[in-house]
Amino acid sequence: MTTNVAIACQGGGSHTAFTGGVLETVLPYIDAREDCRLVGLSGTSGGAVSALAGWYGYLVGGGERAAETLRDLWADIATTGPYERLLNDWAVWGTRLQNGPLPTPMVSPYDLPFSDMGKREFVRLLERHVDFDALDDLATPECPRLVVGTVDVNAGEFETFTEANVSPNAILASAAVPTLFEAVEIDGHYHWDGLFSQNPPVYDLMHTDPARKPDELWIVQINPQTREDEPTRVDEIADRRNELSGNISLNQELRFIETVNEWIDRGDLDSDAYSHTEIRRLVLDDKLGYASKLDRSTQFIERLRTDGITDAERFLVDLDLTDHQHDGRTHSTHE
Repeated sequence: MTTNVAIACQGGGSHTAFTGGVLETVLPYIDAREDCRLVGLSGTSGGAVSALAGWYGYLVGGGERAAETLRDLWADIATTGPYERLLNDWAVWGTRLQNGPLPTPMVSPYDLPFSDMGKREFVRLLERHVDFDALDDLATPECPRLVVGTVDVNAGEFETFTEANVSPNAILASAAVPTLFEAVEIDGHYHWDGLFSQNPPVYDLMHTDPARKPDELWIVQINPQTREDEPTRVDEIADRRNELSGNISLNQELRFIETVNEWIDRGDLDSDAYSHTEIRRLVLDDKLGYASKLDRSTQFIERLRTDGITDAERFLVDLDLTDHQHDGRTHSTHE
C-alpha cells in the first residue's frame, strides 16, 4: 500500500532555514521509499521559498536533487561579504529597536531607498536556483502539488498560486511583509505576505483529486505553539503576537481535519468516499525573537538548517518505529 504524503511549510523569514534542513532530509527519504509518494508541498513566505526549491529539485532529479537545491539556495540566502553583513545587522537592529520600549519613528517601505533593489536581488536569487521557464513542462497532472500562499490586498482575500502559476513575483508577494516591503502587483491586484491568513496553506493540499489526497500531512511549524511565561515587555508582546498570528489559522484548519478523522473513525462518514489523514508536526523548538526572522547571517542560517536536519532525522526514525508497530498505518498526531 502506498502512503501519500503532503508537506506544509509555515512561514517565518530566516527561521525557515530550519524548514530547508527538514525538507533536505525528508524528501530523499520519501523518494527512496517504494511505499511513499509525495503528493504536495505548500508554503507561505520563507516556507514558500523552501517548498518551491524542494518541489522543483524533486521533479528535476528526485530527492537528492531536491536536497542539493535546498542546500544551495540557503547558502545563497546567507549573507556574504562585509556590505551584506552590515545591511543584515542594520535590519535586525532596526527591527529590535522598533519593537522595543522606546518610541521610534515608523518608516513606510515605500520611503526606503533600497526597497526596489532588494526585490530585484530576491528575484535574481530565486532564478539562480529555479528555472521558472521549465515549470510548464514540469507541472503535469501527475506531479505533486505546489501551493504558495499570499494575500490579495485589494480583494481582502487569501490567494494561492499553484504549480506552473508560481512565478518569481508570486514568491516575492508571499514574502512581502507589509511593514518591510512594498506590495507586489500580480494581475492588477496588490499582494502581501500570506502570514495574515493560511500559514501555511493546507486547504489546497486536502481538496484535490483523489489520487493526490494525502494520507499523511506533515507540518513544518516555525512558530512555537506554547509559551510558559507571560509576555510583559514590549518586545516580548510583539514576539508572541507574531507567533500567534501564524498559528491560530493553521490550528483551525488542522482541527477541522481532525474532526473529519473522528467522524471517519466512528463510521459517521463513508470510508469509501472519505479517508483518514494523519497529521504530524516538526516544530522549531528554539524560542527566537521576531527580529531574528530578518537575520541572514551565515552562522544563524547554518545553525537553523542543521537543527532542521537533526529534527527530521529523529522524526523519520520515530516514524519508522511507529510504522513497524502499526503495520504501516498510524493513528496519532506527533509533535
